[in-house]
Amino acid sequence: MTATNDTATRTVWERLLTIDRRIVFVFVGIALVVPFFLGVSQKMPVSREVRMMADAMERVPDGALVLISTDYDPPTTPELQPMSVVCMKYALKRKWRVVICGLYPMGAVQGNIAWDIAVRDEQFRDRRPVYGTDYVNLGFQSGNEAVIQKMGSDIHSTFTRDYRGTPIGEIPIMRGVTNLGNLDFMVNVSSGYPGTREWVQFGVDRFGLKMVAGNTAVQTTEMTPYVGKQLLGMAGGMRGAAELEQALGFPGKAGKYMVCQSVAHVIVIAFIVIGNIAYFATGRRRRGD
Repeated sequence: MTATNDTATRTVWERLLTIDRRIVFVFVGIALVVPFFLGVSQKMPVSREVRMMADAMERVPDGALVLISTDYDPPTTPELQPMSVVCMKYALKRKWRVVICGLYPMGAVQGNIAWDIAVRDEQFRDRRPVYGTDYVNLGFQSGNEAVIQKMGSDIHSTFTRDYRGTPIGEIPIMRGVTNLGNLDFMVNVSSGYPGTREWVQFGVDRFGLKMVAGNTAVQTTEMTPYVGKQLLGMAGGMRGAAELEQALGFPGKAGKYMVCQSVAHVIVIAFIVIGNIAYFATGRRRRGD
């Protein structure tokens, strides 16, 4: 009877040791998908950089003129789009007048998508922001950092028409706005070049913009030295986006993504632990201990 149990136990460990990797992928896939639809939330501490970003945004007065530059394209939307959405929701809450633009060809489109998501929030269902008066999308302009330098001296000659083709001079929100010095605040959401570094070098250092930024996780280490100096705050990666949602009081997709990611990490760690136990258990038997 003992020999039978020992054989059965050994078989279980050996099977676990040789488990098909596709089974692991299935578990990870379930872990990534199912929590997203369960409405589970995950409370997390807000980092110093994100807290600084939220505090800086809170200091901006109601009705301020704010530039939101969405400098990224679709591949980085899982990390960056939640940041744009939560910043635009906060802009709606504070009744900021918002100017959207993009230094990436798809940046202005991402800005439009984020604005539409923000406006559909239940909290703003009674609000009807008027295009041209409450917000405007200037669209995309090629030229990288040269665009920022030109905006510093003359926005109207940089973006002659908005995203819809209307001459900038005919848009009410842009009347009296000639350069970056006329803006009260700026939020930059960036995935690389051109992006936060260029806005810091030319928009902040040269023209005195007050700016916060949201970046991909891989950019975070490059942008961190600017925090507390040229940058008034920063959110990095999906974790940063989830923290920003929490700090600004608008739970969103980044928080859900973090729950899925955390569950997937637990699944992977569990398989690693089981694999190691199985390895040592079968190794000891092979040695005849």
